[in-house]
Amino acid sequence: MMRSVTRRLMLLDTASLYFRAYYGVPDSVRAPDGTPVNAVRGLLEFIERLVRDHRPDDLVACMDADWRPHWRVELIPTYKAHRVAEAHEPGPDEEEVPDTLTPQVPVIEEVLDALGIARVGVARYEADDVIGTFTARAEGPVDIVTGDRDLYQLVDDARGVRVLYPLKGVGTLRLTDEAVLREKYGVDGRGYADLALLRGDPSDGLPGVPGIGEKTAAKLLAEFGDLAGIMAAVDDPAAKLTPAQRKRLDEARAYVSVAPEVVRVARDVPLPDVDTALPRTPRDPAALEALGDRWGLGGSLRRLLSTLAV
Repeated sequence: MMRSVTRRLMLLDTASLYFRAYYGVPDSVRAPDGTPVNAVRGLLEFIERLVRDHRPDDLVACMDADWRPHWRVELIPTYKAHRVAEAHEPGPDEEEVPDTLTPQVPVIEEVLDALGIARVGVARYEADDVIGTFTARAEGPVDIVTGDRDLYQLVDDARGVRVLYPLKGVGTLRLTDEAVLREKYGVDGRGYADLALLRGDPSDGLPGVPGIGEKTAAKLLAEFGDLAGIMAAVDDPAAKLTPAQRKRLDEARAYVSVAPEVVRVARDVPLPDVDTALPRTPRDPAALEALGDRWGLGGSLRRLLSTLAV
């Protein structure tokens, strides 16, 4: 719910942030019953700092309703496939490590709801797609908080869209605008998705074009403008491509034809009608107090409430 073009919207890639909080805060941080709550408290402290330092008018915690959508897997079967394999049952010679993060996710959701912080996930879509759609609809500046480089593709100086990228845990953020992208990758936000597509991304199971690394991809994009321009150059004998580049790109046509839909975040997700305004007081004070007591959220919750009230 946007109210004015001057309002600043902050979008949280929530899973990315609570994952970092989980590994950045010791698991000795526990509820009164001994249950680890390091991800819960770490995320609350991170949100408190973000609100205090950046003062957004609107805030949305974007969720993964489907972290590996079938429609993306149909196009590229290797998409995030290794993450499924990593979730296997331990073998006879492997030690079973208890999962102490997953049980904290419902607690995070309950606390956000009681606070009144908008929480949005949409069936069949990843949080990235929710973020992409909110960004596309925004009438004012947007801060995207994520530890996922995929969202660099949304950076747009003209629209005031930037990424706040955690460098260490959740304490230090790198403000990423087009100047940072050009310096680090040689592309702007619009070109980042094409760069990632050509380069590939093992963390997402994207094979890329064999033999086309990040620097080569950046040079090709500088020369030919975008992915369509590069592929047109493959068919143009006069285009400045080496024989090896031409051959590799030609052999990768099947991948290149489907990869854009997988790599580029959706911008037309059917978002629910939610109030995105940053809450000044809790939506459900009684529920929040009960959650704070049950899970021992203590100072983390009090500090966030104090900052929200300013």
